[in-house]
Amino acid sequence: MTLATPTASAATQPAWLPLCRLDDLEVERGRAALVDGTQLALFLLRDGGVHAVSNLDPYSGANVISRGIVGSREDAPTVASPMYKQVFDLRTGLCLESHGKEPLHLRVWKVAARDGELLVKWEA
Repeated sequence: MTLATPTASAATQPAWLPLCRLDDLEVERGRAALVDGTQLALFLLRDGGVHAVSNLDPYSGANVISRGIVGSREDAPTVASPMYKQVFDLRTGLCLESHGKEPLHLRVWKVAARDGELLVKWEA
């Protein structure tokens, strides 16, 4: 798991924080990162896109989304929770398949790459 600690100013306003090297990620395999006590799930897709969503599964309450199954629904890249198999859009965090439960969502963070390093726009 990657650990990142924001500075005092980043805790009050959005800041770009380095998380890991892009080559630390495997295509379609999730990785967890811990930023200021919050777990993020990072996903590198086949097209080179990277997504950061909450690692906390809103249905089970477990930090397991980084272990989910990556796929797609039409043009949306997705991750299916390994717990109860709800499917989430990695771009928006919206639940696309709630399996009869109330639709919940994952929090999403913006990411960027600079000089081979993955950055997250951290907003506490």
